[in-house]
Amino acid sequence: MSLVLDPTAQDLLFREARTANAFTDEPVTDEQVQAIYDLVKFGPTAFNQTPLRITLVRSPEARERLVRHMAEGNQPKTSTAPLVAILSADNEFHEELPTLLPHFPQAKDLFFSERPARERAAALNAALQAAYFIIGVRAAGLAAGPMTGVDFEGVRKEFLDGDHTPLMVVNIGKPGEDASHPRSPRLAYDEVVTTV
Repeated sequence: MSLVLDPTAQDLLFREARTANAFTDEPVTDEQVQAIYDLVKFGPTAFNQTPLRITLVRSPEARERLVRHMAEGNQPKTSTAPLVAILSADNEFHEELPTLLPHFPQAKDLFFSERPARERAAALNAALQAAYFIIGVRAAGLAAGPMTGVDFEGVRKEFLDGDHTPLMVVNIGKPGEDASHPRSPRLAYDEVVTTV
């Protein structure tokens, strides 16, 4: 069975898409980020909780503050990427559930009244949304460089608050020369999929 999605789009989103480590100096506009969000906001999450929060790092001062918290190998590319996004999970996402889940507003208190339950749900569902975000960046014709080599507690204190848990930092832009490493192998279908 073939996929319904056009092969060119398949290549753009998956086969030819690569993690970028170098970028051109072409800016990433607010309009591009808005278009990315307007697409990926429709990706599914449990209870439509949509806990992902995106902090765009644009100013030189904010960039300098962020770079201090990056692993040494991630500092140069974070310093030079046209746009950097901090992706975090909002552990108070449940406050939005009466609006986001109007047919089941009691989910807020029934399932998410306790902070540990919210943190588990937020981490999983924001990670799903982070993947959607990366695919959305690719759909915009840009490259993403997601990184977890970060002092997360430092980033939280510098840019967020106690209700937000940073998940990753993503460099965004047009890929530059030699932006990616050679593609690494992938596991075969029968190594991943089991039928029971």
